[in-house]
Amino acid sequence: MNKPTLIVLIGPTGIGKTDLSLSIAETFHTSIISADSRQLYADLKIGTAAPTPEQLARVPHFFVGTLKLTDYYSAAQYETEVLKKLNELFKLNPVVVLTGGSMMYVDAVCKGIDDIPTVDAETRKYMIERYEKEGLEPLCAELKLRDPEYYNIVDLKNPKRVVHALEICYMTGKPYTSFRKQTAKERPFHIIKIGLKREREELYDRINRRVDIMMEEGLLDEAKSVYPYRNLNSLNTVGYKELFKYLDGEWDLPFAIEKIKQNSRIYSRKQVTWFKRDQEITWFHPDRQQEIIEFIGRKLEEFNQ
Repeated sequence: MNKPTLIVLIGPTGIGKTDLSLSIAETFHTSIISADSRQLYADLKIGTAAPTPEQLARVPHFFVGTLKLTDYYSAAQYETEVLKKLNELFKLNPVVVLTGGSMMYVDAVCKGIDDIPTVDAETRKYMIERYEKEGLEPLCAELKLRDPEYYNIVDLKNPKRVVHALEICYMTGKPYTSFRKQTAKERPFHIIKIGLKREREELYDRINRRVDIMMEEGLLDEAKSVYPYRNLNSLNTVGYKELFKYLDGEWDLPFAIEKIKQNSRIYSRKQVTWFKRDQEITWFHPDRQQEIIEFIGRKLEEFNQ
């Protein structure tokens, strides 16, 4: 029996993944799994450019709007749940589309997450209290001592990553890096990876315009509605954290909007850097839709031979 196929459509924020993923899913009469760590939250529709009701009606979507802001969620949970869902979906159709820009979520499904120990509640509480009391800088300094290798590669401005690494160090007495073997797991399905790219100027223009559209669609009201939860990790997200600065009275609104655009552009560069390391991706301009669909068709034929 031939193995089923997962079509993975990736690229930076604002590149045009949503429209193309709908066309691909409709061509192959299948459904879409979102690989966007923020579209999972039901209250963050506008700021995460979640699929609209019309788009959801065109193609069945999974892993969109399923969590509350207070829910704890990880890439490891995502890996487990998506593999289970794929098992169900492949019984209905030998092809499924996965699309999004959350790099770790894409890798979790395609390559697997390392078997890192689950942090116990006591250690988590202790580290969160330390972060709240001491701030990020002392924790970064401690990480440098306990795991210099991870210190050199982690985003030191991301408290979630720094705190989690220290939790593992405390719990196991070993460096976090010792658990990160990064050996790809075998999957019971073929994977076709399509990457989308545009010239930087073109992408930046799209990102800037998309932020303006989000503001017109009510992003400020959405930010106000989730403002009471602003300290949660789910809201450490471009678009919301800048508007919280405005709501706190630190920034004026035009400046906050400019910062959303700037931080979205910075995030897009990080995504591109991450994806470029993956040699399995075939790159296309999003406008080459017919070419992309024909390429997928040829790959599927190869797999079926």
